[in-house]
Amino acid sequence: MSGPDKPKVIGEEWSDERVKSFLAIEPYDRSVNVDFEVLLKAYRAMRAEDFERFIGFFVEAGRDLNAPDESGRTLLDQISEHRRGGAYAEALERAGAQRTAAAG
Repeated sequence: MSGPDKPKVIGEEWSDERVKSFLAIEPYDRSVNVDFEVLLKAYRAMRAEDFERFIGFFVEAGRDLNAPDESGRTLLDQISEHRRGGAYAEALERAGAQRTAAAG
């Protein structure tokens, strides 16, 4: 099986098909912004290189890189605070993601 439900394996090469499969994620909670949830799940599951490829597919699909969570913060806002989030944040910024005023 390939996709978001496949266990994470460190160092494994991901096919474009597997990376793109994250575009089909649906949140359990319908009040959650779908684009934010998809980005968050991809961030948590992928290596930085795969996440950057995913962002390209995400933008190509017309999805919102600046989708907020329930607090009004984007994924870029959140991962900019993570010790190991640098490469992921840079990938988002290169694709046009913006920090929000809610980020403080």
